[in-house]
Amino acid sequence: MRKGLFLIVLYIMTVSVYSQTDTSFQLLRIMKGDIVEFTVDNLDNIYILNSRNQIRKYNANGDSVAIFNNVKKYGKATLVDVSNPLKAIIYYRDFATVVMLDRFLNIVNTIDLRKQNIFQAKAIAQSYDNKVWVYDELENKLKKIDEDGKLMLETPDFRLLLNRSIMPVKIFDENKYVYIYDTSKGVNVFDYYGALKNNILITGWKNFKVTGKYIFGSKADTLYRYDINSFMYDEWTMPQQLVNSKAFNFTSSRLYALKNDGIEIYTIR
Repeated sequence: MRKGLFLIVLYIMTVSVYSQTDTSFQLLRIMKGDIVEFTVDNLDNIYILNSRNQIRKYNANGDSVAIFNNVKKYGKATLVDVSNPLKAIIYYRDFATVVMLDRFLNIVNTIDLRKQNIFQAKAIAQSYDNKVWVYDELENKLKKIDEDGKLMLETPDFRLLLNRSIMPVKIFDENKYVYIYDTSKGVNVFDYYGALKNNILITGWKNFKVTGKYIFGSKADTLYRYDINSFMYDEWTMPQQLVNSKAFNFTSSRLYALKNDGIEIYTIR
């Protein structure tokens, strides 16, 4: 009798878990098109890099609102940062060049990092005040530069600061802190003066993104959301329709999944 009761309880718990997983993501719409990579800003505007290396901007309703077509000068974009919806930056690592765009994707400015003797930088990001954060891999320092490429501040050598070097793949400036993500060593959190404040032991996540009070990411068949304020995790086993996605992106309330023929957009419950 006890065994039968245990199996019934286990069945109910299992159904409850799967029901929660299946209803956590509700398909909102699908955007079809030639999409190699994409990103989204906090207003749910979508920026698409196509196979011709053009960048197209779509609003939250899926309407095309701008295009950046000046693609021949620098080649393939390494990174597109749209953390400020009114401004985008494109990073071309092979040329150590940052191109700044307005909200209509017109060129506002370009920065040659080599003029500041920054020759190797994998991770960059916009700052809250429209400057640029760069992690200089040769000097192992986080640097902040202005629109003219001039150095504004820099941290000490990370090998002295942390007693080890790091290899950041992502930088985010969010809510008065700078988050530097190394997939094997976690997230180092700095204030705006370059002082180390915290280390978050998140490792091995793909599709890493800091937005609002959350850190999002994925690992194997699981999606994660970490609440920065409460230190609590949410995790979801991917529904079948998400398992074969090529990449994910997130805002506070939406999940974007890149497929072979387009982007599926889900609300997060």
